[in-house]
Amino acid sequence: MTVEIAKITLPDNASPKAELHSRPINGVSKHIHGSLVHVNGDGVVGDHFPLLAPADSFSTIEPDGAVKLRFGAEPQDKVTQPETVMSWFTNTVQANPEGPAMKVKRDGVWKTWTYTDYLNEVRTAAKGFIFLGLEPFHAVGIMGFNAPEWFISDIGAIFAGGLAVGIYTTNTPEACLYNATDARMNIVVVEDDKQLQKILQIRDQLPELKAVVQYMGKPAQSYPNVYSWEELMKFGASLPDTRLEERQANIAPNKCCTIIYTSGTTGNPKGAMLSHDNLIWTAKQATKMVALDKNDVFVSYLPLSHVAAQMTDLYLPITGGGVVYFCQPDALKGTLVDTLKEARPTAMIGVPRVWEKMEEKMRAAGKQNSGLKQSVTKWAKDIGLRGNYSKMKGESTPFGWTIANALVFKKVRQALGLDRCRFTCSGAAPLMKETQEFFLSLDIPVYDIYGMSECSAPHSVNVAGAFRIGSAGKEIPGAKTKIDKPDADGNGEICMYGRHVFMGYLGQKEKTEDTLDSEGYLRSGDVGKKDADGFLFITGRLKELIITAGGENIPPVALEDNLKAELPIISQAMVIGDKRKFLSVLLTLKSDIDMNTGEPLNRLTKPAQEWIKDHCGGAVVTTVDEARNLESLKTVVQKGIEAANKKAVSRAQIIQKFEILATDFSIPGGELGPTMKLKRSYVAKKYGETIEALYAANEA
Repeated sequence: MTVEIAKITLPDNASPKAELHSRPINGVSKHIHGSLVHVNGDGVVGDHFPLLAPADSFSTIEPDGAVKLRFGAEPQDKVTQPETVMSWFTNTVQANPEGPAMKVKRDGVWKTWTYTDYLNEVRTAAKGFIFLGLEPFHAVGIMGFNAPEWFISDIGAIFAGGLAVGIYTTNTPEACLYNATDARMNIVVVEDDKQLQKILQIRDQLPELKAVVQYMGKPAQSYPNVYSWEELMKFGASLPDTRLEERQANIAPNKCCTIIYTSGTTGNPKGAMLSHDNLIWTAKQATKMVALDKNDVFVSYLPLSHVAAQMTDLYLPITGGGVVYFCQPDALKGTLVDTLKEARPTAMIGVPRVWEKMEEKMRAAGKQNSGLKQSVTKWAKDIGLRGNYSKMKGESTPFGWTIANALVFKKVRQALGLDRCRFTCSGAAPLMKETQEFFLSLDIPVYDIYGMSECSAPHSVNVAGAFRIGSAGKEIPGAKTKIDKPDADGNGEICMYGRHVFMGYLGQKEKTEDTLDSEGYLRSGDVGKKDADGFLFITGRLKELIITAGGENIPPVALEDNLKAELPIISQAMVIGDKRKFLSVLLTLKSDIDMNTGEPLNRLTKPAQEWIKDHCGGAVVTTVDEARNLESLKTVVQKGIEAANKKAVSRAQIIQKFEILATDFSIPGGELGPTMKLKRSYVAKKYGETIEALYAANEA
């Protein structure tokens, strides 16, 4: 039904649960769901807007289901119009047809896609997927390192009426089988033969899988229904555009377009269904908050199967019309800075480990400077840190700031390729205060972002002018936070509301109902509070709470962070003590990693070796085994634990025993999930004997 509507209004008593309605026209009131309406930024309604599918609930578990949109969190006069990925993408192309959209270096030469090229290849790939048998609301799985073909496959799947699903490159064949079965994948797009072989191992168990496409090079040999990227595009070119139009007739902003699989730290991954509106609305709000436009430059290197990378690398650039530079596959092995220097991004996201590794290398390089250079740098960093804390308070920078910038800050930013970067941020996990202050001292503020797959990535963001160290920032415009059942200190479960909140978990009714409350709020499972200025602070996680034998509730993350701050040599810390009389902690030391397998090596990192030498009486050790047997290190670690214990708010939070493990936690080792989250239950089981030994004497 098409109906002309004059203006979107909300009832005076509208709650966040309220539905968006239209004003009566000619005595008839039409609900926005099921009506063809156009909501501009100022609330004006026209007649060139995609149909919202009828829906009576905020959630669904069906891949072709539709949901109500959470309009009530936005100001009435600033409602962002819902739209599909097709209209959103096409509008950007029309506004910036010859602007650069993607760049990748191949054979030493940068290849560029304009926005017109980008759209044309998306449409061709979409028709290619239809040719190969993609059914509506079935999935295209994508597994490989970041590349233009990854983006084209993702958006192409959506254009074809399917669902885009990223698969972690670290997944085993068994994990791929779970994802492919759960999402009903008709097609899987892989980077190379390594990823192809995983799918070939399980294809006999996937009755709905119709084709596999390899996007880098050609398949090493001929396999049934396995095609090269070039073949996919030829198939697509052979179909008329009408085939796309037929598919897109059933697409709506409030229907699913993407599935993000959670890390599965407590069981099988859950498929979080995100709608067109979830992703586009979130991208538009974040773009406004950070003031992004077509002049912005991004770099892509983090796993695109993670919601944060999809938002920052794929959705934000298209929303603003900016350009994405793709890093090389060995970016995290050392070439990231090379790409940064060439691209000179204006916005960059990294996970905490990326910033920590950069910090380690910069500290090591600084020690090679002459005494004079070290003195100047120390002076400048002191000014940088004090100056940035002053900025947070709205105060002026200290005397000497201009000189420090010219002598140190500017040169460091140029050396890192961040001289144009206006927005450097960290996501997926909180950034340690020590690391944040290190970069602040060089006038490179790294802003923490907080969110999750179920809220389309960001819920709250730190930005220039609204930044607090240790906080998760403030909500993106149009989002709301409810602190459920706060304690005396204001800590409670963080619950989120807004159009960024997901549709539900694919096929999992009970888990969806457990995650969304009766008002449509998303239960994050995180514990936190807000300060007087509206900044959100994360203080723990409900499922990770330790309940001691004495009945005390202990949030372990805060204790672990305190330990890492006191002992920079520590890579991972896991506090234990559930149903125990006291707390203990398992520790791992910072060691080098096999860049091909991701497995931790026995060799300590250079900064770790130097730290031991500086703090353990000049001891020279190079391996984890040597360090574990060093009595002076055990003494230093004990002192660090005692220092951290002084920050405990009760005696129950005091850590009494520790054990340094022989191997760092890792994805191959099973202790970390694909997003680097600690799998506590797995660690507790794997190191069960070690844990029991810690308590044996005291609890016998």
